[in-house]
Amino acid sequence: MGLPKANRLRHSREFKAVYKKGRRCSGKYLILRAFREMSPASGEETLPPTQVGISISQKVSKKAVVRNRIKRQIRGIIRSLLPQLPSGWKIVVIVKPQAQGCKYEDFLRELKQLLLTSEVLHGD
Repeated sequence: MGLPKANRLRHSREFKAVYKKGRRCSGKYLILRAFREMSPASGEETLPPTQVGISISQKVSKKAVVRNRIKRQIRGIIRSLLPQLPSGWKIVVIVKPQAQGCKYEDFLRELKQLLLTSEVLHGD
C-alpha cells in the first residue's frame, strides 16, 4: 500500500523545487532533501499536508525488483512516521547505491536520524 495521495510528490517540478530550495542531509544509505513551505500571508494559517517523494536510480541496482523492494520499505517507514511529521514540508528521499543490501531496520534508523538532523521531526 502506498502513501495517501495528499502526501505524495508527483510531478517533476515539485521534485525540482525541493532539490533547489531544500536543505540536504545525508547518511550512509540515504540522502534527505527537505524544505518547508511558508504560511500564507493571509490570516489563514493552514499549511498543506507534508508531501514525500522517493528517488532511486539504476545505479542502486539494474533490477527493478530490487529498486521496488527498497521503495516499498521506505514508503512503509514514511507511512508509519507520517502522523509525527508537521504539516507544510516537502521531502525527497534519495537512495544511495550502498543501500542495496540494507535491511528495514537500517532504513528506519537512518531515516529517523535524517528527519531529526534536518529539523523536520521535532524541529521548528
